[in-house]
Amino acid sequence: MINIIAWLILGLIAGAIAKAIYPGRQGGGIFATTLLGIIGAFIGGTIVTLLQTGRFLLTGASLSIPGIFVAVIGAIIAIYLWGLMNRT
Repeated sequence: MINIIAWLILGLIAGAIAKAIYPGRQGGGIFATTLLGIIGAFIGGTIVTLLQTGRFLLTGASLSIPGIFVAVIGAIIAIYLWGLMNRT
């Protein structure tokens, strides 16, 4: 239960920071922001693990200062990819 709450907090923080940094209007409410942050935590955690170990493992960032930084970078990547998929 505590891990779920930590993931929600990390997702909310990372998603909000990523939306503030990324140029343009992304839309979506608090649920979309939190989901974006959680997806970003997985993207960022996986990229960091790949760079550190050379292996592709699905891992997530932790609720810490470096974890938030990694999750924000991952959330920015997720915003970019979402924008590419939704262009008309």
